Amino acid sequence: MATLRDLPRAGRHVLSAVSHLKSCPAGLQRCASSDAAVAASTSNATTAPVIPDIELDSGLASPILTRDDIHIADPRKRASRRNYELPHERYRYHPPKYYRGPLHPVQPPPASDPVARNFAPGPFNFPRLKQTFHSTIASDIMTMMYQHTPPGTPDKPERIRLREWDETSPYMSNRPKRGPRGHDVLFPLERSIDWRNVPEIRAVHINMYMPKAKKNADHLIVGRAVLQSITGVRPVVTTSKTSVAQWGVIKGDRTGVKCTVRGHQAYEFVDKVINLVFPKIKEWKGIQGSTGDSTGNIGWGFEPQDMLHFPEVEANYSLYPAKMIPGCRIVLETTAKSDRHARILCEALGIPFFGKLVD
Repeated sequence: MATLRDLPRAGRHVLSAVSHLKSCPAGLQRCASSDAAVAASTSNATTAPVIPDIELDSGLASPILTRDDIHIADPRKRASRRNYELPHERYRYHPPKYYRGPLHPVQPPPASDPVARNFAPGPFNFPRLKQTFHSTIASDIMTMMYQHTPPGTPDKPERIRLREWDETSPYMSNRPKRGPRGHDVLFPLERSIDWRNVPEIRAVHINMYMPKAKKNADHLIVGRAVLQSITGVRPVVTTSKTSVAQWGVIKGDRTGVKCTVRGHQAYEFVDKVINLVFPKIKEWKGIQGSTGDSTGNIGWGFEPQDMLHFPEVEANYSLYPAKMIPGCRIVLETTAKSDRHARILCEALGIPFFGKLVD
């Protein structure tokens, strides 16, 4: 024992490891083959038991806790019996409190990570159209919209959006600038498409207007059933804002339903419309090129006979009265800032346009 103490620390570790390996029973040597293990176990049956590689006891043989035995499974007692404690709070990862941009070295985890501050369970599915957009369409849009400017090219003058006063009168001095001529709405600027602002789908708004629901409330029930079946979202009943004497509609009457689809459901709905509904419409030219609200939102409509092409309605056509199925108005909300960029996104997804294109 004295000779071991006189050796250096490294030598003592080597000797202790060798002695441990020699004293290890043959049944615990996993590197040996099964035949060798069996032979070693038969020769040393009296010295060490054989440890099987597979558990012989089933997990279903464990006793089932009843209501009276709940006090046995105490998590506090089980935690106190642990040999190793869980890491303390200072060792755990804390996501950043503020998002400081995509180029910051410290990035917050995605919302699907349980550690994230904005954790939301999911995603439970990944739509085919959204996967195609992120893998193919987004890069294609950036490639098509790229415009090379040689170094030294002077910047183009920015378009004057606000009009100044001529200051011919002292009452015009220090006045705020006026809005564009013809309307008071100041539309957002159209930035060049790059990796920061590739347009994508934000939401889909669907609206059904049924003026006959004033006299027959069944139109409202059928419209809600059809809209909920094709979107999977519970619609909201809308009321009329003005009175229409020809239809007998009074202000405040329930005359329609609407709903908004966001996230993955929006991509699934657009995918269904592009691949299942549009091809079945006879002599369909596409969407009017002049549609849009100048802020990146594209709208189109479906006639009552077009609603039958949705697979949810087509499969259960006998459940709905044919004469009560209404048409709908669909508005595709995108992250684009102009109708031109929104049309580029729609054309890349597979939605054609016809007629004169209006920016």
